[in-house]
Amino acid sequence: MTDVPRWRGWRALAWLWLVAVLAVGVHQWRFWHESRLESDVLALLPRDAHDPALADATRRIADASARNMVVLLGAADAAQARAAAQAYRASLNTAQAARSLPFVESTSVEGWFDATREFYRPWRDRLLTDAQRVRLRDTAPDALAEEALAALYGPMGSPRMTQWREDPLNLWPQWWQAQATASGMRFDADGLLQADDSTGHARTWAVLQFETRGSAFRLDGEPVIDAALDDAYAAASKAVPDLRELRAGVPLHAEAAAVQASREVNIIGFGSLAAVLLLVWLAFRSMTPIVLVALSLLIGVAAALSVTAMIFGQVHLLTLVFGASLVGVAEDYGIHWFASRQGHPRIERWTLLRSLLPGMGLAWLTSALAYLALGLAPFPGLQQMAVFSAVGLGAAFLTVLCWFPWLDRGQVRPSALSRAMQAWMSRWPRVRLTKGWWIAAAVAAVVVIGGLWQLRSNDDLRNLQSSPKALIDQQIEISRLLALPSPAQFYLVRANDTETLLQREHKLTARLSSLAREGRIHGYRAISDWLPSQQQQAADAAMTARAENAVLVQVGAATGEQFARPTFASAALSLEAWMASPASKPLRALWLGRSGDGVASVVMVDAPGGDDLLDLLATQAQGLHGVRWVNRTAEFSSLLGHYRRMMLALLLAGAVLVFVSLWVRYRRDAWRAMLPTVLAGLLSVALLGWLGEPLQLFNVLALLLLLGMGIDYGIFLLEHRGDASAWLAVSVGAASTWLSFGLLALSATPALHAFGLTLLFGIGLVWLLSPLFRPHVPPHAQAAHD
Repeated sequence: MTDVPRWRGWRALAWLWLVAVLAVGVHQWRFWHESRLESDVLALLPRDAHDPALADATRRIADASARNMVVLLGAADAAQARAAAQAYRASLNTAQAARSLPFVESTSVEGWFDATREFYRPWRDRLLTDAQRVRLRDTAPDALAEEALAALYGPMGSPRMTQWREDPLNLWPQWWQAQATASGMRFDADGLLQADDSTGHARTWAVLQFETRGSAFRLDGEPVIDAALDDAYAAASKAVPDLRELRAGVPLHAEAAAVQASREVNIIGFGSLAAVLLLVWLAFRSMTPIVLVALSLLIGVAAALSVTAMIFGQVHLLTLVFGASLVGVAEDYGIHWFASRQGHPRIERWTLLRSLLPGMGLAWLTSALAYLALGLAPFPGLQQMAVFSAVGLGAAFLTVLCWFPWLDRGQVRPSALSRAMQAWMSRWPRVRLTKGWWIAAAVAAVVVIGGLWQLRSNDDLRNLQSSPKALIDQQIEISRLLALPSPAQFYLVRANDTETLLQREHKLTARLSSLAREGRIHGYRAISDWLPSQQQQAADAAMTARAENAVLVQVGAATGEQFARPTFASAALSLEAWMASPASKPLRALWLGRSGDGVASVVMVDAPGGDDLLDLLATQAQGLHGVRWVNRTAEFSSLLGHYRRMMLALLLAGAVLVFVSLWVRYRRDAWRAMLPTVLAGLLSVALLGWLGEPLQLFNVLALLLLLGMGIDYGIFLLEHRGDASAWLAVSVGAASTWLSFGLLALSATPALHAFGLTLLFGIGLVWLLSPLFRPHVPPHAQAAHD
């Protein structure tokens, strides 16, 4: 009768957990309908809380390209390029009518050019290049008049964009040409691009731009965008033989990542689940353990997904892939329950649960703390993974604790696997101070020292994500053809007001123009090239008026006609008017607006790459007040290295704390639970060195998890000394965890591959080493326990 109140309390806890699980189910329905999945790799990285302008610049640049795609169709001549573009568009329009595609075509190059030209027309007199300023200042009016007269009556020379009287010196086409050269644009009047492809063949390229509607990431793994573009290319190829197609854009990489993530979730998640359920069947030969263990896993993953989404608003795709490996860890509690039920069939369920609770609780605590240690680094992606894993483990543990005593009412009979594991346990050796064990220790020391000697670190940012090589190659070629600047390197310009900022930009672009003329860089993009400062506009307007009035007077005297200069806008072009116009569309992301006590903008550079050139670009900001060179790739890689070293220190501190907690419970036997994990960690890192695998942050994070999970095996063997059922639970749990993280090593994402490979070694080694250090149990104590 003394257990009745406790049973009632457990029943209330079971009902309370049922309510929580139902709430998770409701949230899951909403989550999958809203598809709140994060895709941007930059979301994994720390935010620049100490520099809001830099953080805003990074976000603006990423957002500007997050929904845009570009397709280049290369043909032998302009007529074929236009025909290919027409067939391409027709195919996409047909597909759009048949099924709603997640993207639409945005403004064409020629459409943007026409709208921008009309916008700038009232301020044509205020738009001069540095070369034009020198020419108007240093060339005599007579010489300018002769050039204008020759252009009026001579054969058509350079192209004109206005009537002669509106621009007698033909300044405006020269300004447009300079803008095109500076930004790398080489389009003709029809919006076609003349350039050689990567094989050296001359081609005329039609440029199509698209914008996605909503997220390009789909969990069903269907490459919707890629398939639609494939069909359009097939249709265009029929119309134009020998057609070359190039694609680029964040949505294409996003969809490729989503397809890869979906494939890996299926392989890792369902592969882990199948392996776990197979092991449970072999161990217990009953459907009840399979159903209940699967139930605990399902609830664990669902609760982890819901809590993560509620805390962070979105769930990153890499978190989902990482979370798929949780299956290999969360089943340990259910397996431990059924292994104990199998080994002690005569013990009442509630009594058995109370005997298991201290060890299971300590095992969950150490694992959860190891997972939560991931969240100590200010990486949003790692924080998501930490919360996801800790919550998933907690939900699986609570499911076992609250429901298994009520739902598991049958007998768990011994199986061939359980009997074999019990026999293996009795024959498994223990470490002794003998010659053979000293030799084994010496060999292990050589392996560890040799591997650590060969180990090298690699903190490259690209380890966080991988895209298909074909897509990367196309991105590189399009960047070359269109002179697209890198979003990872740029200049951050700041000032107290817009006027000062534009003047500072102009000083910077003067230096960049010199590099462009020397061929060191391909081009750059800056707002001040399209929106000069008020001071510069006034000076240019005055210079243009003096030169053109003098030319019109002299040409009129020579021809006997009167030429009146057209009227231009009386006020300078303002930032507000420019931002509201189509002209600013390609450059709006460069304007950051208010930042602290002033304003900020970005100047982007199209450079071929190389450390020497990046160093040269960094020197261009020297001596320019308010101008800073930013290399985000190098900064993030350096940051990854910093946190790798920090997490190594944290790993050592965590090992000390874990040993202290073990000492509190096990005293002089605490080392038996600790040493196998420490040795497994050292050997795992050494094996990475022998295999030539670099050490990166995610290897260290895997070691943190190994510390939490590996300790569990030692705890179970110490908590239930001489109990063969504990060894069965450890073996089945370790095997499923090993398979789970082993499959994670198959991930195409380098970071997840490194994480999985480290745990593939670590879990296997800690399973082999843990029983070597188990305490000796006297025969009479073993018989009494049995």
